[in-house]
Amino acid sequence: MDTAITLHVRGELTDGELEALHAAAFGHPVTRTPWRQRLADRSLTWVTARLDERLVGFVNVVGDGGVHAVLLDTCVAADVRGRGVGRALVAAAADEARDAGCTWLHADYEPHLVDFYERACGLRPTAAGLLRLT
Repeated sequence: MDTAITLHVRGELTDGELEALHAAAFGHPVTRTPWRQRLADRSLTWVTARLDERLVGFVNVVGDGGVHAVLLDTCVAADVRGRGVGRALVAAAADEARDAGCTWLHADYEPHLVDFYERACGLRPTAAGLLRLT
């Protein structure tokens, strides 16, 4: 990973900067999502990546209170992709989940992200189901 980019476990962030990064990464309009409250209420941990002061990467980890943790909202700013930021975020998230007593780390990803999650991050594919609720 680029040495100018720093990772922070449970890094400080604002709702606005995470919403902007998330919206750009997932292709949705910017909204007023209460990210900090969600993270405080529901997350096992999260990892941020910063280039100077700018938020350029993020991953959220939620847990079941037992041995399972799940990666959510992994995102990296377009201008720093290909520099190992995503892989470093996932590795740090895995370390934190392991340290919290988790045995398994899950991720749901679309086919275009197979190379990233499986080859770069070491996840193995599993069969899973999905039910749209809205």
